[in-house]
Amino acid sequence: MRLKLYRAADMAEAMARIRAELGAEAMILNQRRVAGGVEVAAALDPVAEDTDPLPPLHPPEPPAVAPDPLAFHAIPPGLLPPWREGGLPAALAAALAFAPLPLEPATPPLLFVGPPGAGKTLTVARLATRLVLAERPPLVITADGLRAGAAEELAAFTRLLGLALVTASHPLTLTGTLARRAAATPVLIDTPGIDPFDPAAAETLAALAATAAATPVLVLPAGLDAAEAADLASAFAALGARRMVATRLDLARRLGSILAAAATADLALAEAGVGPGAADGLVPLTPAFLAARLLEPPRALSGFRFSNPEPTQRTDPP
Repeated sequence: MRLKLYRAADMAEAMARIRAELGAEAMILNQRRVAGGVEVAAALDPVAEDTDPLPPLHPPEPPAVAPDPLAFHAIPPGLLPPWREGGLPAALAAALAFAPLPLEPATPPLLFVGPPGAGKTLTVARLATRLVLAERPPLVITADGLRAGAAEELAAFTRLLGLALVTASHPLTLTGTLARRAAATPVLIDTPGIDPFDPAAAETLAALAATAAATPVLVLPAGLDAAEAADLASAFAALGARRMVATRLDLARRLGSILAAAATADLALAEAGVGPGAADGLVPLTPAFLAARLLEPPRALSGFRFSNPEPTQRTDPP
């Protein structure tokens, strides 16, 4: 800062000299009367007199961070170990269990359980189709005596496959049905969708599983909230489920709930519902398949919008 003291006969003369020497940007710091006139202290900020000021300082740009390709799926933090490009299948195999459904000869019956609308009936129909095509026709049982039309829906599939659908919604009926099955015949049992947090419903399902000496398999749709899916999976795991079939992978855009459910409840991922077809709508759920599905670009939302027609003005009769 340039600082200078001026003495003049009056203030007008002092200001004229200040402007002449320091310019119009000069600041008056102090003024007082003295013998013979006035004394004025003036100063000039160096920035004001600098004809080429330095550019303002900006913080350095942070280094670019590659976006997380899985962020879209809302996978709970910390579920997957670190992985590099091409290593997602191995990371999934390290974090989750994968195992096919036990459909070999003389294995226990499979009891498909889950919340309402999860896709249990369609899963049973698809597995029955697979077994028929493999020349190992199964015994198909429906224990769903709650949902209207449940037996008719499954019967439509079994008729096409040349199978007889057996209805056994009570544990005693189920016991008698299983006692008459042929040796080494796979058994698929459809059950009603239940709320696993309802003690009465959970007790009924547990009784069916115990009576049939069956292996419960959870059927859970993709696209749920991750925490909600984890809670449901844990509740069904408490009822004996150890494997999971994930449905609606053709409709859901986010799959984080499937990973959260399997990891939280320690369920082995077995099958994935990927389409409406009975013969090709169910595929084995492997680390490679799941990795490919997670890394697919998200499907864009449709730009279609329903148009609301202008309401017609009603003309009342005279």
